[in-house]
Amino acid sequence: MSSDRVDYIAPWWTYWLHNFPHINLRFQPIDKTFQPEDENYQQSLIFLGCVAAAGLGLNLLCLAIYLSCLCCCRKEEEEESKKPNSCCVTWSAVAAGLITCVAVGVGFYGNSETNDGVYQMTYSLYNANHTLGGVDSLVSGTMGNMRSGLHQHLARLDEIFATRGDYVQTLQFMQQMADNVIKQLLGLSDWEKAKVDLASIADQSATIEYYRWLTYLLLLILDLIICLLACLGLAKQSRWLLTTMMVFGVLTLVLSWTSLGADLATAVGTSDFCISPDKYIMSKTKDVISADIVHYYLYCNQTLSNPFQQKCSVDI
Repeated sequence: MSSDRVDYIAPWWTYWLHNFPHINLRFQPIDKTFQPEDENYQQSLIFLGCVAAAGLGLNLLCLAIYLSCLCCCRKEEEEESKKPNSCCVTWSAVAAGLITCVAVGVGFYGNSETNDGVYQMTYSLYNANHTLGGVDSLVSGTMGNMRSGLHQHLARLDEIFATRGDYVQTLQFMQQMADNVIKQLLGLSDWEKAKVDLASIADQSATIEYYRWLTYLLLLILDLIICLLACLGLAKQSRWLLTTMMVFGVLTLVLSWTSLGADLATAVGTSDFCISPDKYIMSKTKDVISADIVHYYLYCNQTLSNPFQQKCSVDI
C-alpha cells in the first residue's frame, strides 16, 4: 500500500461560495473561517438571507410599478394600437416563461445534487459511528478481559509457582505490564465527553433531507404549473385565469426568494466548513482528546507514528 497521503480537495463550487462576502449586520467584513458559535459569523449568514429579502422586495416593487403603469396608462383600445400592445405583452410573457423554465431546471439540478450530497454524508456518518462503536467495544472488552481473566490466571500461577522465586518475579513483571496497559486504556481520553451518537444524527439528517427534497420538488413543480397556465391564459386571452395565476405567482415568488435566502446562507456556511473541516474538528475536540490522536486519525498519514503504540511502548 502506498504511504503517500491523498490530500483532501474541496469542490470548485465550495471555494466559489466560500469567497462570498462575509459581512455582519453592522456592514463590517469578518473572517471567513467556519465559526458557528461566533455572533458575527451568525450575523454574516443572516445578512445573506437579508440580501435575498431585498431581492424579493425589489422584485415585488418592479411588479407593482409595471401593474400600476399598465392600469393607469391604458388608453382606449383601438384596432391599430391593439396589435402592438398585444405583441409586446406576448413577447414579455415568453421571455418570462423562458427565464422561469431555466431557473426551474437549475433548481431541479441543485435539489438532486443536494440530496446526493446529504446521502453521502449520512453514509459516512453511519460508517464513522460503526468505527467508533467498534473502538469502544474493543477497548472495553480488552479492559474487561485483562481485569478479570488475566488477573485470575496470574493469581493462579502465582499460587502454583510460589516456591519458585524466578517464576514469581516473571509473573510480577507480567502483572506490571498488564497494569500499564490498563492504565493506558483508561488514559486514552474521556470517552463519555467525546461520545456522540452519529447514527442518531444521520437518521435526523436523512429525515430532514427527505422533507426538504420533497418540499423543493413540489415548489418547482408548482412554478412549472403556474408558468404553463399563464401561457394558456395568454393563448386563450382569459382574464380570470391570468389574474388567478398572477396571485399564485406572487405567492410562489415569495416562497422562492425565501428558500433562496435560506439556501444561500446554508450553502455558504457549509462551504466554509468544507474548506477546512479538520481545523474545526480539532478546535472542538482539543479539550476532550489530545491533538496528536485527532491529527493521526483525521489525516490518516502512514508516515505518522501511532500515538497509542508510542505511549504503550514507552510505559511498558
